Amino acid sequence: KNEANNAAQSTPVAAKVVVPVEETAAPAKVEIDFSNVEVEPLFEDMVDFDTFSKSDFRAVKVKECEAVPKSKKLLKFVLDDGSGVDRVILSGIHDYYEPEFLVGKTLLAITNLPPRKMMGIDSCGMIISATHLVEGREGLNVLILDDHIPAGAKLY
Repeated sequence: KNEANNAAQSTPVAAKVVVPVEETAAPAKVEIDFSNVEVEPLFEDMVDFDTFSKSDFRAVKVKECEAVPKSKKLLKFVLDDGSGVDRVILSGIHDYYEPEFLVGKTLLAITNLPPRKMMGIDSCGMIISATHLVEGREGLNVLILDDHIPAGAKLY
């Protein structure tokens, strides 16, 4: 019995990704009233395709996230961008998100921007968010991607 068990355990098995399927009914759709939402007008200046295609949009996994000392708005993200080297990006979204909520999430970032110093820290990229106005107040939603998307996946 032990020999058969040991042999079975040492035999390589093909890796398989299993995504559990919920056996319950889909949750009821929540109606959202967008009637009082204002969005910025679209840019009228065109960006040519070659310029746009130079932007490197990547899925990034949030390894760490913390408030930047002496700043009310900035969060410091330490990200896995699939390169094997941690990427630091600062983003002014602390008014909308607490750092603990974002740890472990998969976000969208532009990863090939030149470093920009903010509060003495090099920010190497930009976290992508959606903004809008509701009755004159800004609303912001950071784009949170599906956790099944691996770090470093390029978005087109």
